[in-house]
Amino acid sequence: MNASLIKELRDISGAGMMDCKKALEASDNDIKKATEWLREKGIAKAAKKAGRIAAEGLSTVKTEGNKAVILEINCETDFVAKNEKFQKFMNDVAETILASNAKTNEEALALTCAEGTLNDYVTSMTATIGEKISLRRFTLIEKADDENFGAYIHMGGKISVLTLVKGASVDVAKDVSMHAAAMRPEYVTKEQVPADQLENEKKVLTEQAIAEGKPANIAEKMVMGRINKYYKEICLEEQDFVKDNSVTVSKYVSNNGGKLVDSIRYEVGEGIEKPQENFAEEVAAQINGE
Repeated sequence: MNASLIKELRDISGAGMMDCKKALEASDNDIKKATEWLREKGIAKAAKKAGRIAAEGLSTVKTEGNKAVILEINCETDFVAKNEKFQKFMNDVAETILASNAKTNEEALALTCAEGTLNDYVTSMTATIGEKISLRRFTLIEKADDENFGAYIHMGGKISVLTLVKGASVDVAKDVSMHAAAMRPEYVTKEQVPADQLENEKKVLTEQAIAEGKPANIAEKMVMGRINKYYKEICLEEQDFVKDNSVTVSKYVSNNGGKLVDSIRYEVGEGIEKPQENFAEEVAAQINGE
């Protein structure tokens, strides 16, 4: 395969190297035919949207037997997230990943499905819907027979939580997921808080105590007390349980004969810098077919 032809086609279409290679192979190295092939497959259209920011979308949780998956798929507008085609696509992707042992997005997108690979399916959906569609993240979990999943999907998929407990019931696990959806913990346990984050918090709290005029020995005790309060804000196990604030989440689970193993919370678009919307520009782009 001529590398210069692949580069030329990439420059024309914006498509990826492997897609350009396929197009040229299917078109006897004819650039014009290869460009048309990419257009017909929707690849060229999808490539043009690759640089856009997709911060809307849905998250979901799917369980089957001893396996569960939580995932987030993004699009550009909330309107598309409510589209039946997008929701079916979401379900199809979740089922495909659930039936696999994929660990990374790259592995997931290479999985086969009715449309070819999941990457082909993403490309097809981008071309069909007219917005950038992307698989942002997923977590695939397997449980032991004495463990239970608790799934909770909030606001139609804007927030999803998957919790795993050992020894406690599905209802207990779901209660924890509902709590996590509302309280937004950053970590499950204190041990998961990064050392540098903890040290920075201690530094800030120490400076605050000194600024209040406290002696060093008193300031140190104050900081330890405030660190415990900080843990209660960011760690799931340490938080007061929303249904009974006389116990922590960890205590609630143990009171029901179990132990909290893990909990994953996805909120759609968190951490993605959303673009400033300009309605006039958006309408103009649609008129120009961009």
